[in-house]
Amino acid sequence: MTNARFRDVIVDREERFTVGVEETSGRFYVSIPVSNGLVEYEEYYEIDADAFAHYSKAPKAALDFVERCRKHEEDRRLIYQPGTKRGSAT
Repeated sequence: MTNARFRDVIVDREERFTVGVEETSGRFYVSIPVSNGLVEYEEYYEIDADAFAHYSKAPKAALDFVERCRKHEEDRRLIYQPGTKRGSAT
């Protein structure tokens, strides 16, 4: 995906995740911060419209999904595949 424009709709600073929409494709996502010791970046996990609507109204409902992302259990949903020096959730 080139020229991606991620727009966060919900930012949960306490739990360290966001819910938003990628404006070019219209896909919805949950993102988490990660670090590999050299750089900090975001990993974006695609969610469907129903999950987006639910998490937008009740952000804490996303916590189970966020935890699975942090454990790499939702990697099939990654919008961008990480490089060889993949970071860990921060």
